[in-house]
Amino acid sequence: MHAVLNLVTILDKETFTLIPLRSEPTPGASLPLPVESPTWLTALRAAESKKATESRILDLREISSLADYFFICSASNQRQAQAIWDEVVKQMKEQRGEKATSVEGYGGGEWILGDFGDLIVHIFTPEMRAYYDLERLWRHAGNVPVPAEDHPVAAGS
Repeated sequence: MHAVLNLVTILDKETFTLIPLRSEPTPGASLPLPVESPTWLTALRAAESKKATESRILDLREISSLADYFFICSASNQRQAQAIWDEVVKQMKEQRGEKATSVEGYGGGEWILGDFGDLIVHIFTPEMRAYYDLERLWRHAGNVPVPAEDHPVAAGS
């Protein structure tokens, strides 16, 4: 008779990488719940695939009830900003089953603001990003380290 080896993964919160645990669970101990990647990571990867630059994740959970996170990135021009938004919408729907509750500025493309509930996405042209300077306005928010693209992360959250 073969012993069954349970493969459990946990998420390293510093690097956002999955760490496989290859050990038998302690009798009577509960297994850790599967850890899902944060919503902002889906938006970040979608934006990166369309060459967004200067991406930042601001953690608002301790300072505002508006949203949990802001995802802020730059696009070189209006058409690129629209392409980034289109990809974020596509990936959020395909990977997470989520749709934006509202979007503003898509037609002009200089600042696109999309609301996914716990995540608010801001896509700026360089001029608009400098003008609104959300990082200064929300300077009390925590900066979330952006993981390198080659770090695998589980889907979800």
